Amino acid sequence: MDEFRNTTSRLPAGTAPASARSGRVTGSRALPALCAIALLAGGLAGPAPSAAQDRYDIVLSGGRVMDPETGLDGVRNVGINGSVIVAVSEEPLDGDVVVDASGLVVAPGFIDLHAHGQTNRANEFQARDGVTTALEMESGVGDLTAYLTDRGTGAILNYGATVSHMINRAWAMFDRADLLRRAESMLDSDPDAGLRELDRIAGGARYESVSADEFGALWAALAQGLSEGALGIGMAHQYYPGASLEEILDVFKFAAYENTTIYTHVRDMAISAMQEVIANAVATGASLHIVHANSSSLWNIEPILEMIGGAQSRGFDITTEVYPYTGASTGLGSAIFDPGWQEKLQISYGDLQWQDTGERLTEETFNSYRASGGTVIIHMMREEWIRHALATDFVMVASDGMPYAPGAHPRSAGTFARFLGRYVRDQGLMPLMDGLAKITIMPARRLEGMTDQARRKGRLQAGADADITVFDADRIIDTATFEDDLSYSEGVVHVLVNGEFVVRDEENVPGAMPGRAIIGRLSAK
Repeated sequence: MDEFRNTTSRLPAGTAPASARSGRVTGSRALPALCAIALLAGGLAGPAPSAAQDRYDIVLSGGRVMDPETGLDGVRNVGINGSVIVAVSEEPLDGDVVVDASGLVVAPGFIDLHAHGQTNRANEFQARDGVTTALEMESGVGDLTAYLTDRGTGAILNYGATVSHMINRAWAMFDRADLLRRAESMLDSDPDAGLRELDRIAGGARYESVSADEFGALWAALAQGLSEGALGIGMAHQYYPGASLEEILDVFKFAAYENTTIYTHVRDMAISAMQEVIANAVATGASLHIVHANSSSLWNIEPILEMIGGAQSRGFDITTEVYPYTGASTGLGSAIFDPGWQEKLQISYGDLQWQDTGERLTEETFNSYRASGGTVIIHMMREEWIRHALATDFVMVASDGMPYAPGAHPRSAGTFARFLGRYVRDQGLMPLMDGLAKITIMPARRLEGMTDQARRKGRLQAGADADITVFDADRIIDTATFEDDLSYSEGVVHVLVNGEFVVRDEENVPGAMPGRAIIGRLSAK
């Protein structure tokens, strides 16, 4: 994930954060924001599927239709009206637009539960990778109303986010809340200075714990985010090591109380860190998703997956994901690189690659770049760990894609094509249907507890949203590398989001922005 200070500043340009985090949108000011969210949510309800008819808006003709939920795998014709799939038929269908999909796989659009690149430039790369829904679930956002308003001005892919524990915990600290409000007041007159001050004050909270007296304020702040449309709680507590065991347990209590899901980046690359969150979930009954188990487990991936699988088999709502790369990426200024990082990660300076130039670091450049801030790629995993995780039946695939930058981690552009091309097709790690399940129906079901919209995602069926990825199973592959600038995946031929092409004939469609907000069920109406 990107570094702490960047998540604090993830606001639309020129938009000030709301003035307080526990009740930060109040009174008459709340009505326009909440009404906007209600309209966004309401606009997602598509028409009921129609009966057999003479003509459709779009027909995908003669493709190999694969639906992991039902197991359908056969040549079919898909009829789309508006934003909804209304027919999946063996009989020919007529349409205003007919696309010949013969020889191609027609699959549900890929769902990415872990995408930090929440801009349309980042969406362009993910669309070419087959993604139709890209969600910010690990870090979350501090102000859901601002986030949804910004993305609602026009998005290529469907979008949504959790509420950030990392950001809101700073606002819950009594001695920091007033300082943060003063910094906010600077945003209108001097936005750059205001953001720098917000980052400085909130960043200092990384090494402090929320006290028991402040738990109520934290609950109120998280509840506010859920009421604004959050899809759960983003809790990346390796980035704020001051968070005590008691504080983290209390967030699990809140999640259980609200019946919402925690998406967590655990506090360390250790079995004990996984035991902490699994024990909390079991003790409280909270729903839990552990992000990037590969980079959080490293050499412990096998016993950690055994723990997660064991908890699942005993009925606990605990899931996880991995990405198909041996390198990680994060901010060099983050707490991960506090003293002792070499011993903890079992790597050294030369295993760090500076995103902006591609150079491998030395002790000298490490210290220089850490002081100035920026992003590194961390070469710290082995191929056999990735293969083992991907082959585990209950593990999903998500990108952890970084915000767009020319030299960003290749997962930002190639995660899904790499998984399907390198691991499913070339290495035969699993049947194609099983691979598709990991990037369609499994993430959709993970989301269903927080939004009914997910019940129409990840499926290629009549009545489902027309989020569809059409690809050449023989050619699909990633092209982005650790050495070069980002590049588009190959073999993704067409992508539709809510019934509109965003990729057509392996090219991005200029100006296409059909993405819609995925809104949490606790959103105020």
